[in-house]
Amino acid sequence: MLKLDFHPAGRHFLQIPGPSPVPDRILRAMSYPTIDHRGPEFGALGLQVLEGIKKIFKTAQPVVIYPASGTGAWEAALVNTLSAGDHVLMFETGHFATLWKKMAEALGLKTEFLGLPGIEGWRRGVQADMIEQRLRQDSGHEIKAVCVVHNETSTGVTSDIAAVRRAIDAAGHPALLLVDTISGLASADYRHDEWGVDVTVSGSQKGLMLPPGISFNAVSKKAIEASKTATLPKAFWNWAEIIEMNATGYWPYTPNTNLLYGLSEAIDMILGEGLDNTFARHQRLAHACRSAVKAWGLEIQCADPAVYSPVLTGVMTPPGVDADAIRKLIYDKFNMSLGTGLGKMKGKMFRIGHLGEANDLTLMATLAGCEMGLKLAGVPLAGSGVQAAMAELSASVAPDQLKAA
Repeated sequence: MLKLDFHPAGRHFLQIPGPSPVPDRILRAMSYPTIDHRGPEFGALGLQVLEGIKKIFKTAQPVVIYPASGTGAWEAALVNTLSAGDHVLMFETGHFATLWKKMAEALGLKTEFLGLPGIEGWRRGVQADMIEQRLRQDSGHEIKAVCVVHNETSTGVTSDIAAVRRAIDAAGHPALLLVDTISGLASADYRHDEWGVDVTVSGSQKGLMLPPGISFNAVSKKAIEASKTATLPKAFWNWAEIIEMNATGYWPYTPNTNLLYGLSEAIDMILGEGLDNTFARHQRLAHACRSAVKAWGLEIQCADPAVYSPVLTGVMTPPGVDADAIRKLIYDKFNMSLGTGLGKMKGKMFRIGHLGEANDLTLMATLAGCEMGLKLAGVPLAGSGVQAAMAELSASVAPDQLKAA
């Protein structure tokens, strides 16, 4: 048999915006022996995980956990709350907002896509005023749901979800608010209850630091009521039976036991650090990364500093420079993976992930690989991004960190 060796010396730097690197603690937890998913030990694990994940979503309401990718949780959010032919208002912020729209159409929903024209829509966040204006026009309340992406992984833009809720309320409209925070959860501040979200969609492979394979729907009381009359076909995705069995820590089908071990460990790690500390760490690293991009003289994909993502930074390459060729060079030379440009941005940008188990040295190594790759590719740089990021991180070290050192 031909043996393919993709494991050169040293650790591979996985710096895409998800899946993110899985910490050793979580890998060890996932290696525990699989247990009976109908036995008492599993019931205790189930209850522990179901209660812990509520704290990550900042909700007192149920969080439904699926053995699926985030795409599955997209579908679950739609089929549990809507009926065939329902009018859904969605906002174009990038590739993943676009994919969610395509899914809605495939399910038999009538979609309406708001957004800024052309590439500009992929460089800015959700415009809440546009949503409010459209909902005010809908006097007959034909629109049944508003769907937006919190952290658009394809562009590095984090939208203001609280502003979207205020827009819906200001319009006096009863539409449900459905939010994708697949790449935002546990990396960027998110508040399901406080922001009045009806269904929050997320996944395991980003800020939660797990492999792909778990997805979530955090659901409001209003969403649960809507699910009782929604008629889109659902069986595996049906909230009702899952929530009923979750009351004792079990699922109506075989759950992904070993990933739930990992989820339990991830929750312990995040809550041990403290959610606010986790968010601050991500913001600090993101700020240093953007300092590097600016020092290189390159443009950041997100054009509005108010909605810069703490999860990833999109780097636009100069006109005529193929971003994917630079990514391939960096992969081949330095064993580091960067995110590709998606959809409208294909070949025009690359994405640096700085989420999950990331710290100062993780970021510095990543930026060094990028800078070396850009130079090897012949991209003219205005200055050293590595030096700029080091200065930024050195200046922002907290006093207690210095004392600990």
